[in-house]
Amino acid sequence: MPRLIFVFVLKLALLCGLSAYAQDANPVAPDRSATGGAQTLEDILARQRGEALDDSFRSDATGNPEIAAGIDQQLGTLGGQSDPELWRALRYNSADIRVSAGGDVATVLVQDGGMNWLSFRAGPLRQYGGWLLLGTIAALAVFFLLRGRVRVDAEKTGRTVTRFAFVERMTHWTLAGSFILLGLTGLLTLFGRVAIQPYLGKDVNSVLLIGSKWIHNSVSWAFMLALILVFVMWVAHNIPNKLDLVWIKQFGGIIGKKHPPAKKFNAGQKVIFWSVILFGASISVSGLSLLFPFELPLFAKTFALLNDTGIPQWLGYGVLPTELAPQEEMQLAQLWHAIVAFVLMAIIIAHIYIGTLGMEGAYDAMGSGEVDEAWAHQHHSIWLEEVQEKERAKAANTGATPAE
Repeated sequence: MPRLIFVFVLKLALLCGLSAYAQDANPVAPDRSATGGAQTLEDILARQRGEALDDSFRSDATGNPEIAAGIDQQLGTLGGQSDPELWRALRYNSADIRVSAGGDVATVLVQDGGMNWLSFRAGPLRQYGGWLLLGTIAALAVFFLLRGRVRVDAEKTGRTVTRFAFVERMTHWTLAGSFILLGLTGLLTLFGRVAIQPYLGKDVNSVLLIGSKWIHNSVSWAFMLALILVFVMWVAHNIPNKLDLVWIKQFGGIIGKKHPPAKKFNAGQKVIFWSVILFGASISVSGLSLLFPFELPLFAKTFALLNDTGIPQWLGYGVLPTELAPQEEMQLAQLWHAIVAFVLMAIIIAHIYIGTLGMEGAYDAMGSGEVDEAWAHQHHSIWLEEVQEKERAKAANTGATPAE
């Protein structure tokens, strides 16, 4: 299941986010003889339609300043270049630029790929991401009205068993709390201009965005640390096995009245676990790339690997670019960061529903850490038997009488 979700997100990103950067392997060059080699109306319309276009007729037309270098020294580096040729050289990052401050980032003076990033961010990312979250909440509300809360069928025994130790709960809540803060601050950053600024003003929106940026960058380290600890603590309990097929077949008891046997984590919890680990790791890596774009560029190398697999060509995007400016790396990293975050937020909303409103007694597992034996027997019967067997063995060794 996590693998299917990962493939879906990868295809979604390729379909939605990479089309602006992909180049057609065999673009058809229109006849530009009537324009002296300049772009035509068809070129402009093709770009507006989002079609791939071989723009080498522009990117290569940057003049040759050395031709006129000996004619008039007052011309300096312009030499034989016209103003349009000079601007094209700046636009395609082929001009010889020296900056006194700003480092590598300041050497890129014109980067028109930012418009593609801005259009996708303000359009499909906001639209589909917002509908995904609202749709998830609406679907859960309808499901609750139809199914109601999953109750414990048997009478409560009054005897409890430790479901999660303190260190497990602390790590879980660190991961959960940091993710909620990251999600909220990320949403404020993405939707602030359209959901806050028109109603509360630019000053309020500015304060929220500045605070969100600081919280987002700071809390991200707690999220990554907790993610590693969660993986180490629970990975052994989340290896798929045959019992998961039974759980899936019976819908985990959420739909219907059957309650399939399960160990410490059932199939549904394993899906949540691997979703958090895989998507959380992807979000973390892309976030680190955004924090350190010059040290950790991701997409040029990733595109090279994808080109070798033939996936982009199979999807109709041709060969993906393997030489990207730092700004392009950051734009792609930000889009991927947001797309995966939206998917994980939708999954976590469903997880929160099951752990609170959707299932009686589920919150106790991460609240106090203690659950009633009746709840444990209904949802994790094999795990309960293992725990009781350990208690009996321990009691036999100490000579004590185990609780019945």
